[in-house]
Amino acid sequence: MKCKTRDFGEIEIKDSDILTFAQPLFGFEDYRRFTLIYNHDIGESLAWLQSIDDPELCFILFDPTPLSSFFRPELPQWIEDTLGKGDYICWVLCAIPDDIRKTTVNLKSPIFINPLTRKVAQIMLEQNYPIRFPLIKEDT
Repeated sequence: MKCKTRDFGEIEIKDSDILTFAQPLFGFEDYRRFTLIYNHDIGESLAWLQSIDDPELCFILFDPTPLSSFFRPELPQWIEDTLGKGDYICWVLCAIPDDIRKTTVNLKSPIFINPLTRKVAQIMLEQNYPIRFPLIKEDT
């Protein structure tokens, strides 16, 4: 199927590329169907979470694996009922302002994807993680 996007024009996606939010993004409850888009020139640590239903609705995601020394999200017990059994992929929402050095990620409310069921949820963690964690350390 064809999907109009904010940043990549019209792209072709397969039905198997569609992710469905079982628990929606906070503030975007009316939007449930998204797809991940990768820019291979940038690498796989960033992805675009593009709405299938609204071409202008798109979020930039960051793979938090490089933060694993201190970011270890503990999922709530109910997550398996919501997303299904399996291993989950974790992404964090990224805010990139005009000054890229001030880029932050939301560690408090990551997004979890079950690649088997293609179900997704944004989870507010009980752990004390920041909503705006700077990705680039400022020079002191």
